[in-house]
Amino acid sequence: MEKTVLLVGDAQFLAEMYGVLSPLTGVVESLGDEKDALKKMRGEHIRTMVVDDDVCSRKTFGRLLAHAKRVGKDVIVLSSDARHEKILAAQKAGASDYILKPHHVREFIARFNAVRYKKTRIVCLGGGTGLFNLLIGLKDIRNTLLFSIVSTTDDGGSSGRLRASFGILPPGDIRRSLVALSDAPELMNQLMQYRFTKGGHFVGHNFGNLFLTALAELRGSMTAAVRDISDLLYLQGIVLPAVENQATLCARFKNGKVIKGESAIDLCKGRDPELLITKVWHEPEAICNKNLFPVLINADLVLIGPGDLYTSVVTNLLVKDIRRALAITKAKKVFICNLMNKPGETSGYDAATHTKEIVRYMGGDYLDYAIYSSTYLSFSAIQRYAENKQTLVSVGNVDALRRITKAKIILDDVSHETELVRHDSAKIRREIEKVIAGKTNKHARNLPLQGS
Repeated sequence: MEKTVLLVGDAQFLAEMYGVLSPLTGVVESLGDEKDALKKMRGEHIRTMVVDDDVCSRKTFGRLLAHAKRVGKDVIVLSSDARHEKILAAQKAGASDYILKPHHVREFIARFNAVRYKKTRIVCLGGGTGLFNLLIGLKDIRNTLLFSIVSTTDDGGSSGRLRASFGILPPGDIRRSLVALSDAPELMNQLMQYRFTKGGHFVGHNFGNLFLTALAELRGSMTAAVRDISDLLYLQGIVLPAVENQATLCARFKNGKVIKGESAIDLCKGRDPELLITKVWHEPEAICNKNLFPVLINADLVLIGPGDLYTSVVTNLLVKDIRRALAITKAKKVFICNLMNKPGETSGYDAATHTKEIVRYMGGDYLDYAIYSSTYLSFSAIQRYAENKQTLVSVGNVDALRRITKAKIILDDVSHETELVRHDSAKIRREIEKVIAGKTNKHARNLPLQGS
């Protein structure tokens, strides 16, 4: 078997990594001695180097990365150091990925293979049904590794009840991402989505939510629970809760009224649905999942949306470390605009307003692409949504979009043409494949307004 991986670390690290990687590829072992490692790198056909940062001196670590960069080798760093400065320095020195300890074997293998086989690493930021449908579509793109960063401010329904009772992160949107990326038998996916309709206190609860809650109690955190259940579902990707603490989404409206709680903002009870939101924030400040920063920094593509603008998408952009990573990462950032407005949240918003709010809460115009639908919807579909005070997000004048963002504006047929107005997973997949290949539409035209 061809020896293509160099391990640099102490005896315990070598034994662990050898057990993980030897079934996948040949492994050349090395202790954390700089001269030994450099010699083996020159003398063997090394394709990838995996370095335990915790046992290497700063000098040794720097020289190994510098040499690997010069000779064109991929380097994966494992480290307990979550400081942004260290992660950025490693990337600048040539590291292809930076994985925080304690690492999870399945996730490590997925990320190792992504580096080894030059897969496109795609990060999806969002929540709710929008994120679920997006993941369903992207799951089948070849030679990619998907990361789902899931919003965790839901406080309604089954998720809200479990959050309040157990003090855990709400499991609902996390569960949806797990099912979307699952490669388990269909019965297991149905079980994860099963909602109790009888049984007293069980009514309204989702089995998958209860399963995640039990695992979080057993393992000590929702992050650990997600990793465990990912193994059971043979996950084709990596799901990451956006934050580590319970944070409440708050919104101030144009009349000065403040509403706290995602469900209260979302349901729009007892207020004028046309009243606009002027500001959203978290209380207390959300603490970012420490694994997110290196994932975003080393990504190739970051997809923002679709999903409820404030309660599913912007709630992630409020997290300080996510904003910082988006400002720094070399990944292409793609905004996928919603199709319909939501009463009490985005009433009357056009595509330009949606885009403006994304740029605002990102902290700057870091977008590279923005995707809007040009699908012509039937009059009956528009009327059906109008009965619930939902209106189409009109694209209108493309020049207005160009005044907001430098992003390449993509207008294409990305929606279902049925009575249910939502993004078509297959169409979105084809559009993202074009972005990856650099073959997006070069010109965007103005569209006539629908439903007027």
